[in-house]
Amino acid sequence: MTKTPKAAIIGGGVIGGGWAARFLLNGWDVAVFDPDPEAGRKIAEVLANARASLPALADVPMPPEGALTMAASITEALDGASYVQESVSERLDLKHRVFAQIQQVAPGVPIGSSTSGFKPSELQQGAANPATIFVAHPFNPVYLLPLAEVVPSAASDPAVIETAKETLRGIGMFPLHVRKEIDAHIADRFLEAVWREALWLVKDGVATTEEIDEAIRMGFGLRWGQMGLFETYRVAGGEAGMKHFMAQFGPCLQWPWTKLTDVPEFTDELVDLIAGQSDAQSGAYTIRELERIRDANLVGFLRVLKDRNWGAGRVLKEQDKRLAALMPAPVPETAAPLVMARLQVLPGWIDYNGHMTESRYLFCASETTDNLLRLIGADMDYVAGGHSYYTAETHILHRGEARLGDRLTGSVQVLGADEKRLHIFVTLARGEEVVATIEQMCLHVDMKAGKTCPGAPEVLARLLPLAAAHAALPRPDAAGRVGRKV
Repeated sequence: MTKTPKAAIIGGGVIGGGWAARFLLNGWDVAVFDPDPEAGRKIAEVLANARASLPALADVPMPPEGALTMAASITEALDGASYVQESVSERLDLKHRVFAQIQQVAPGVPIGSSTSGFKPSELQQGAANPATIFVAHPFNPVYLLPLAEVVPSAASDPAVIETAKETLRGIGMFPLHVRKEIDAHIADRFLEAVWREALWLVKDGVATTEEIDEAIRMGFGLRWGQMGLFETYRVAGGEAGMKHFMAQFGPCLQWPWTKLTDVPEFTDELVDLIAGQSDAQSGAYTIRELERIRDANLVGFLRVLKDRNWGAGRVLKEQDKRLAALMPAPVPETAAPLVMARLQVLPGWIDYNGHMTESRYLFCASETTDNLLRLIGADMDYVAGGHSYYTAETHILHRGEARLGDRLTGSVQVLGADEKRLHIFVTLARGEEVVATIEQMCLHVDMKAGKTCPGAPEVLARLLPLAAAHAALPRPDAAGRVGRKV
């Protein structure tokens, strides 16, 4: 039996809590150390937000949630850990003390730091084993946003860095390997420049905090979320592309539009101005309410990108493949119905009654049927060759209620088959309880000709013996809408 991996999270604030949730919901055990007496409560609230959002990004069941421990010391947190994520306050002296304590107990364990500003060479100063310390800078909320900037130094062990990147991919993140250490890494340098300009706009009375946010979320922020900066400008150049854009807009870089290298004086008056406008803008919501609004919107954006296999959506697709590979492979036990799908009821599958919506029962049946077709060789390569099984008739019987988080098993019994037809009976069950059955008649089709035709010999060689074996099984009580013989 494979041992559950364990991560130690040192520092349980917003970022540390996000890391804990990301690891836990991807099947890792997690130990968190934070001397704050409120750390346990804060972690629990972040974890509740993650449980309500992260599963909605997956189209396959996530692994069983790991075990969370609030450790009494760094030493206790490190016991059995194969990865450490440090997320303490941005004080270099504090980080050095934490690294020293970690390496007294576990000198060879990879230590990723969530620092947004310090370079890895600064983190490694005075360390017993600098080769295992590196930057792994995430973005809030860590449990939803996939980016983690992985920054090594010349003293870093390349093997440790590669292992850390695989660890991050394994929990659904996108490790961006920063090739050269630099203050604030990559993304935060952009954010600092935008932040600095925004402060000037507010201070000079040009715009309020709300107007600046509207300019971002109604305009270029939507473009950046799916095309970034350079790809957006490439499109802006029209058919001539980036060269045309640079020629057209390059000269304006010399114009004194911005104050990106000039910082406004950070006075109490400026702080009060920004804070007052921010309170007026969104003070009607609590921070937890804003987090849940943010998370729900992010899930929606990310699902759209996933449907198009674009940007961050590609990361979600790849994570689904990893999760699917962890599922037990179906065993073609021809004397029994075949278990062909294991699914989890996700937030987006629920209707206004709190139950799984009808369309999702059909989706689950489709997943079960598709896996059967793959088993007999009628897979996507077969479809690309111009042949497929089309569903001609479907009958669904609801026998129970599936709710959020339920894990469902989809099994299939072949009621009959010949050269052109496939008659199947799908059962969706929660444990021993059947929640729905779906009976389907499928026809084998020549897609180019638009009519039925015999299946390929190699497909029939797998299907017909299966149908013969299943003929000995008791006929399901709910079957019968379609004639007994095909």
